[in-house]
Amino acid sequence: MSLFVSGVLWVGGIMIVTGALAVVLRKARQREGREANNEVAGQVFTIVGGVNVVIAAFVLISLFDGMDTASETTYNEANALVAVSWSGNTLAEPTRSKVEELTKEYATEVAEREWPAMREGRDVGAQGWTLLSELQRTLEQAKTTTQRQEESRVQAAGQVWNVYQARQERLNSSGSGVSAVVWFAIMIGSLMSVALMFMFGGPGLYSYAFIVSMLAGAIGLLLFAIYQLQNPFSGGADIGPEAFLSALSRLGDSG
Repeated sequence: MSLFVSGVLWVGGIMIVTGALAVVLRKARQREGREANNEVAGQVFTIVGGVNVVIAAFVLISLFDGMDTASETTYNEANALVAVSWSGNTLAEPTRSKVEELTKEYATEVAEREWPAMREGRDVGAQGWTLLSELQRTLEQAKTTTQRQEESRVQAAGQVWNVYQARQERLNSSGSGVSAVVWFAIMIGSLMSVALMFMFGGPGLYSYAFIVSMLAGAIGLLLFAIYQLQNPFSGGADIGPEAFLSALSRLGDSG
């Protein structure tokens, strides 16, 4: 099911259920009238609804920023990996071939095995770290005979550190999500905001139901967006492994 269809079904379902509930409750208490509640309920709704919207908006903005940062981080990691390979091209054998082999293995590991795990929220395993550590050891133990080779070795080792940092940031982004405390606050605040609408009186039955359903739909839309963006490597964000696929292409050309 596409993101658009699931979003429409989610928001539409919330609106229909809330609108129907508003009609049932209004008919059940038709004679009582609730116009007297409007002033007090309006003041409480302003506070509760305002706080809930502020929290949800803050979370949503943070997730948007996190998505952009995660995308940039993947390219930084892939570009640093390519820089390691290019710097290693000037080293003597067998170090040069070993560096080329390890960089390709690492890019393949990330693109083909780690990415599906990140999409599903699973642990990526230790193979990537193992390859990175082996690459670092290979460069540290490399023997150089010229000043140029030594400079290339030092530069490649520095780029390995950049890969390490970017990798750690990527893995942190895939496992961060939205904490249970924040979800609890948003969900309870949303329920309270919609529940307060049932205390208002005044409009006709169906116009009242439409107003309530529109409010519930707007809140549902915020919740849907937060859910889709909480993992930048799945859902609505779905950052793909294009950076590492491109890196593999460049690594293949360099070989």
